[in-house]
Amino acid sequence: MRSANSDTFKILIATDIHLGYLEKDAIRGNDTFVTFDEIMKQAVQNEVDFVLLGGDLFHDNKPSRKTMHCCMEVMRKYCMGDRPIIFEILSDQAVNFSHSKFPWVNYLDSNLNISIPVFSVHGNHDDPTGADGLCAIDLLSCAGLINHFGRSRSVEKLEISPVLLQKGNTRIALYGIGSIPDERLYRMFINNQVTMLRPREDEDGWFNLFVIHQNRSKHGATNYIPEQFLDDFLDLVVWGHEHECKIAPVRNEQQLFYVTQPGSSVITSLSPGEAVKKHIGLLRVKGKKMNLQKIPLQTIRQFFIQDVTLSEHPDLFSPEQPNVMLKVMAFCQEKVEEMLEEAERQRLGNSLTPEKPLIRLRVDYSGGFEVFNTMRFSQKFVDRVANPKDILHFIRHREAKDNIKEEGMDFEAILSRPTSEVLQLRVEDLVKEYFQKAEKNVQLSLLTEQGMGKAVQEFVDKEEKDAIEELIKYQLEKTQRYLRERRVEATEEKIDEEIRQFRDSKRNTAEEDEEVQEAIIRAKAHRDRSDSVRDDDLNLSDEPADIAVESDEESTSAPTIRGRGRGSRGTSRRGRGAASKSGRGGHGQKGSLSSALTSKSIMDGEIQSHHTTVTYYDIIFCCGCHKYVTFLNEDADFTFLLFMLLMEMPEGNHTFPWRDFNGFHMNSNKAYNYLFHSCVSLVLMV
Repeated sequence: MRSANSDTFKILIATDIHLGYLEKDAIRGNDTFVTFDEIMKQAVQNEVDFVLLGGDLFHDNKPSRKTMHCCMEVMRKYCMGDRPIIFEILSDQAVNFSHSKFPWVNYLDSNLNISIPVFSVHGNHDDPTGADGLCAIDLLSCAGLINHFGRSRSVEKLEISPVLLQKGNTRIALYGIGSIPDERLYRMFINNQVTMLRPREDEDGWFNLFVIHQNRSKHGATNYIPEQFLDDFLDLVVWGHEHECKIAPVRNEQQLFYVTQPGSSVITSLSPGEAVKKHIGLLRVKGKKMNLQKIPLQTIRQFFIQDVTLSEHPDLFSPEQPNVMLKVMAFCQEKVEEMLEEAERQRLGNSLTPEKPLIRLRVDYSGGFEVFNTMRFSQKFVDRVANPKDILHFIRHREAKDNIKEEGMDFEAILSRPTSEVLQLRVEDLVKEYFQKAEKNVQLSLLTEQGMGKAVQEFVDKEEKDAIEELIKYQLEKTQRYLRERRVEATEEKIDEEIRQFRDSKRNTAEEDEEVQEAIIRAKAHRDRSDSVRDDDLNLSDEPADIAVESDEESTSAPTIRGRGRGSRGTSRRGRGAASKSGRGGHGQKGSLSSALTSKSIMDGEIQSHHTTVTYYDIIFCCGCHKYVTFLNEDADFTFLLFMLLMEMPEGNHTFPWRDFNGFHMNSNKAYNYLFHSCVSLVLMV
């Protein structure tokens, strides 16, 4: 008689283990290794058929020897043994593991004795890199400890072939996608370039399980993967990459599948999402039915976070009171003590929980309050918390200005974050957020953000220095033709409305790509012409006397060539140079590099030049931050500009790929001071 378990798959599910996170920290260095040991121990205790990992097994793309050694030690300890494997694989393994030199599951290797197979996709932290496209998981795969699936070498289309598993009468089609840049995968879904293959026989008789490691929350227009993109024949989606634990399956009412988000097994950021209790899942599948049991992790370090707003306690203190800072410090200390007491109560009876908790108190000091020394405050708890350097986090909401209702980014709040959090921010996400919140007062008038982004990418990555300029010219010409054909009434309001509709009609369409390609073609043609003119002017020969130096008068008629603005050695080296005709400073460069940047607009179907010289254009190019020129216009928020440029600074006194006007590399401290003072002068000038 067949037992109940002979038809039931038991699968342990975990994602985002991040082995090696803060491994050099004296307090938290072993947290990831201890928790990974607990996860694999749960697999043995529950006698699972296999372990399914959803990406980011490692925190670093190149894990240290200690991290790799600890990982292999745990996997050898729990995954090898004489326990028989009672399910079989039906699919073509040469297709499922085509990237491997050993294209078969590890438990079928005659040289290995595997008791619990581990299947895993790669995440964005441990994704394949380099000429050979290898990642840390490939090392484990080569060692026979893991089965790495869900890889794709093509950047144009994605064909997902499932790993077909059978246990008794239960059959599972296991699909997987390793981490792919969200924008690229989003575009592939939009263009129908993602195909999920189905079993040839009895398509409806399979339980379809899908593992994905992408953004689930919307971080931008295309910087996430909507659940609606996934095929509706799926039964359960295991979503990695998101760290907040939402492991209880949630039904997507449109696609009719369930989604489980196990979250991370280690706290990598002091944010509210990480404060949710951490779990792994024990999935049971029998036929087309499933059950997901939550298993709380006991070795997770406790994390408590609380928000306080000082202005909401007028009975305790106000900015006008004497010694108000001491009162605020006492108030914050009381809140931290409360969280420590709660941590101690919850830790009683659980010897596996680490002794020192993580504590974060976010203090909103809006309303005239002043901040105090957080390091001095933290010294009171240095022996009681695991994060004594960043217990307090001061934030301040930007106060609304008169007659301005538009919402803006709180740059002060962003800049007040700890360095570890600031370094994890993605500039492109901040830029998108900036435009979303500044939609009404600072926005691209003619170009879509996506189209401009592609041109900037060509500018930076492929050094097509005229890509942005040519895209703007091309779009100006196209918009002018559109307005003439529409016979728009010659009023500013009507023109603005038509331009906005014309811009919005192109969002996320093939027309955007065509415009960028046309701009690239023009840029290349412009560059070729410039190169030929430059060669003719220099008249290169073996005799240096034949090379003439252009005078200032000659430079005014030179072809327009955008440059990095580093200044020639024969001219001014300070970067300001002699005053230009418009009264603003130049760089003293040759040719048109010192010419004014022209601000263009459309009025009555013609391009009118306001000749508004903006010398920050050359400053930005000199600093190497040319990618931010996209966002500069007459209404640009210079606080945003300053923030974007300073965000490029690495921490500490490191070699930095910026150059001063003499052509020498600047270290980060020198570059930081130079840039800061340049931007301050900028604001005063403009």
